[in-house]
Amino acid sequence: QVQLVESGGGLVQAGGSLRLSCAASGHIFSNYVMGWFRQPSGKEREFVAAMYWGAPRTDYADSVKGRFTISRDTAKNTVYLEMNSLNLEDTAVYYCAASRRLMGTMATLYDYWGQGTQVTVST
Repeated sequence: QVQLVESGGGLVQAGGSLRLSCAASGHIFSNYVMGWFRQPSGKEREFVAAMYWGAPRTDYADSVKGRFTISRDTAKNTVYLEMNSLNLEDTAVYYCAASRRLMGTMATLYDYWGQGTQVTVST
């Protein structure tokens, strides 16, 4: 079993940057997919980014491509989401997740979830 805990959220001005962290407990196999999702208030949870734990393949939502970067530190068992050029539409609760199956954009593909961290972008 895998447990995930997000941190690093907060209030940031539009145009600024934040780095979210997702600390994982338990064994993460190299073929697992690590992902980030976000859920704006009153909206559906949406895909942000994903990567294989043991491979350089990554995927990003069009809305964040070029601004966000997903990465991981295997020694720390931690996944990161570096967010740059933040705008108001990025305001959401951000969740990290892990999938034992295919890399994809559907939340139903992911088996383990953190409790989320709030990111609020202000003007």
